[in-house]
Amino acid sequence: MEFLGSVGIHPRGGISLEQVIGEVRRHPGASRAGALATFTGIVREDPVDAPNSKVQYLVYETFEEVAIQKLRELRDDLANREGIVDISIHHVVDKLGVGEESLMIAILGSRRRFVFPILEEAVERVKKEVPIWKKEFTSDGAYWVDNTPTREDRD
Repeated sequence: MEFLGSVGIHPRGGISLEQVIGEVRRHPGASRAGALATFTGIVREDPVDAPNSKVQYLVYETFEEVAIQKLRELRDDLANREGIVDISIHHVVDKLGVGEESLMIAILGSRRRFVFPILEEAVERVKKEVPIWKKEFTSDGAYWVDNTPTREDRD
């Protein structure tokens, strides 16, 4: 299958949600699509491991070559699922403040019943499978965040 939706690792400001959406909307099979779902991960103020402090900023790091390959494999797997036309997945790896965007995913599909479960799976698999590490800098100190989903994330 041909994909126009790409994957990428970007510095802060290097990609926008509009660009991510535009990639999948230009797919030659876009006329078959009846649904476009997006996810944008943003830096939140409440830290993962320090409940009484506030996040000042995050720093994301990666092994870019491996991360790109894993993102491609993930995109290819999910894009070949029933009802999916195309997928675009992009992650920002840089110093990010509260409210800034870190992960953008767009999924174009034939029906909404196909895109929503794939969108959720894409987010979880990026966190689990792609070598991107996050360090939280809070008012009480700094620490690396384990990408294992918390109970709160799973609920």
